Amino acid sequence: MNSGCVIFDLDGTLIESEQVWRDVRRDLVTGFGLRWSDDAQLAMMGLRTTEWSRYMHETLGVPLDQTAIAEHVIAEVADRLSREVPIIPGAAHALQALAAAYPLGLATSAARPVADAVLGAAGWGRYFEIVVSADEVERGKPAPNVYLRTLELMEADVRWSAAIEDSGNGIRSARAAALAVVAIPNRAFPPGEGALLLADRVLDGIGELTPKTIASVLNASDRPRKAGLRDGG
Repeated sequence: MNSGCVIFDLDGTLIESEQVWRDVRRDLVTGFGLRWSDDAQLAMMGLRTTEWSRYMHETLGVPLDQTAIAEHVIAEVADRLSREVPIIPGAAHALQALAAAYPLGLATSAARPVADAVLGAAGWGRYFEIVVSADEVERGKPAPNVYLRTLELMEADVRWSAAIEDSGNGIRSARAAALAVVAIPNRAFPPGEGALLLADRVLDGIGELTPKTIASVLNASDRPRKAGLRDGG
């Protein structure tokens, strides 16, 4: 197994896309005369396609089958993000700096067409050795599967690897995978205090994220012990 890595989330961490997802889902829901609230967006953050499409069908009452819901939302979100990527200020610089110091992976809840559209439009594909969508694993965030799969493909040592996350579900997912977690709370949909307490470091913005930040988190005196405990169950 190789040394550690840094794994980024995408939506809300590198790009301000949660609002795009919200707008597309809201337009679909209200287009059928149904009620929408931002609590629905919070509930769907971090879920896999099959999970949020089921939520929209069963909980929000969208009178389309799950496949039709997913196809509509994914196509619209991918189209909007391919035309204009809402990059969070400081994200491009942080990626460039960390890519020079660590192998990078991307573990996203977004469907693969959306992730590919963003990486292509932003020119970020060169930074990531591995990209994994939660649609490609058995369970989405907050389950650890997407992070565990990314670690496996990168052949990285979890004890010396970190995740960068913005949401409560994402933080819980990374922690469940025994990764060190740097949380950068989403401004529009901030994680709860309970989730933030699981993070090893909380930053005000991605502009504060540097290789030194990662090194300090990974070199904390209790980091190998915590990872070892979680590895053991």
